[in-house]
Amino acid sequence: MKKFLFIAAAVLSLAACGKNAAQQLAEAASKVSVICEPTVLQKVGETIDADITVNYPAGYFSKDAMVVVVPVIVYDGGEMTGMPFTYQGVNVKQNYKVVPTTGGTVHESISFPYVKGMEKCRLELRSKAFLGGKEVQVPVIKVADGCINLVRWAESGEYGIKPDNYQAVISEFAEGQIHYDVNSSNVKNSQLTGKSIKDFEQALAEGRDNERIKIKGTKIISYASPEGGEEYNSKLSDKRSDAAEQAWKKIGKGSQAAVTEVQSVGQDWEGFQEAISKSNLEDKDLILRVLSMYSDPAVRESEIKNLSQVYTELKQSVFPELRRSRFITEMEYQNYSEEDLQRLLDRKLLYLLDEEAILHLAAINDSVQVKENLYRAAAERMGSQRGLYNLGVLLMRRNSNSAAEVYFDKLKDQNDGDLLNARGVIALKDKDYAKALDYFTKSGTAQAKANEGLVYLLQGEYAKAGSALAGSGDRNEAIADILNGKYDHALQVLDSHTCPVSYYLRAVAAARKKDAAGVRKYLDIAAQKAPAIKNIASKDIEFEGFDF
Repeated sequence: MKKFLFIAAAVLSLAACGKNAAQQLAEAASKVSVICEPTVLQKVGETIDADITVNYPAGYFSKDAMVVVVPVIVYDGGEMTGMPFTYQGVNVKQNYKVVPTTGGTVHESISFPYVKGMEKCRLELRSKAFLGGKEVQVPVIKVADGCINLVRWAESGEYGIKPDNYQAVISEFAEGQIHYDVNSSNVKNSQLTGKSIKDFEQALAEGRDNERIKIKGTKIISYASPEGGEEYNSKLSDKRSDAAEQAWKKIGKGSQAAVTEVQSVGQDWEGFQEAISKSNLEDKDLILRVLSMYSDPAVRESEIKNLSQVYTELKQSVFPELRRSRFITEMEYQNYSEEDLQRLLDRKLLYLLDEEAILHLAAINDSVQVKENLYRAAAERMGSQRGLYNLGVLLMRRNSNSAAEVYFDKLKDQNDGDLLNARGVIALKDKDYAKALDYFTKSGTAQAKANEGLVYLLQGEYAKAGSALAGSGDRNEAIADILNGKYDHALQVLDSHTCPVSYYLRAVAAARKKDAAGVRKYLDIAAQKAPAIKNIASKDIEFEGFDF
């Protein structure tokens, strides 16, 4: 609470007692008071707001007096005048706030647009009193200092490029199958010369001859169809496994694809379920329901056999495909190195690359123009949605937000989390906080959650900001902690940060803890990294009273 020479009209009413204006003002100052909330001003959003409460005693406002109070912010580089408040006594025939002679309380809210230089400022009230044609100039009274503007150090909205899924080494599998007659484990010659095995052998030959391919090994897996009893089919599957292993000696000859595992599965219920799911059988839903209801193989087979017409169809179209052995060879394909990709780009051979390779090539290039060309190539030649999105991101980084939106509008999934977050950042840059918050909430990504916290910081909702930013580990979390009085936690968050701003924020936390040594220590480190920071600190209200 500060003494406030507010009711200067009281001076005029006391003039008959022979007191001079100075004496009257001094007496008024000892009895009339003002509270400013906050006592240290803060920047919230783009404004500095404060609430003023004036308490005055009875008899201090003359019935015929008028008082005009002008709030003024004085800062480095100038001053800004706010909207004046005018009060009148009960006898004045105007439309201003009436102050009775019995005394009371007056509340006012003030707001100033923030401008650079207000980091270190003061709020003054400049008043004039009028009575009977006379004017009294009341001395200027300082009611608040300011301005706290920690949010200026906040990192701007987070958004980023959609990553590629380029793999330096790609695991590939070549597969061939042979099928058996019902209740048989004999391998027919027609199976060894059929399309499945021929294609498999061709893949093995390519793996052997291609220096980019490394053959890891081959699995042989044999099955029986789920008919004829579990025990019988288990033995039949074992026989087929032995027969397939003998057949491999012909199939894999000279392939360098050594057998690493031989497996007999028995009844192939898994394959049966998959085949039914993909089929056009009229009662396939009924069969799938049976499979989900019963786990015992015998019960399953019995229930399916009860569907006599369906069972006949299964014997003709499904079971024959499950009487089989599979040869599965794993290969590792050595993809283009980054040097290879760059050479292909230099030689204008992009047509040799797939979408992932082009996106990866864009990611590893430093040139923004090259990135843009590559993303456009992926979008136009391959319909790459990530290419379109990333083009928009590049334009956002140039502050060409309207152009970015053109590419964003072309995306098929308008509810994509990254897209919603990017649009939220655009709204944030336009200072449309409500729209930005809506986008971030709908996005649900980790970046959007952090951006949501930033919006709360800018709006002065520090508790919400702290909750949204908790665990992010970024600078904004530390700022929210400081504004919420969690100074030690802010220092923990900043522990892994080494930029000048992070040390500046450490100094702020130390100042709020009244740790003068910490203030000097952290500001010295910050100044070593960015010499201009000491001058910034000298004008910051956070360090008022500290010697550094």
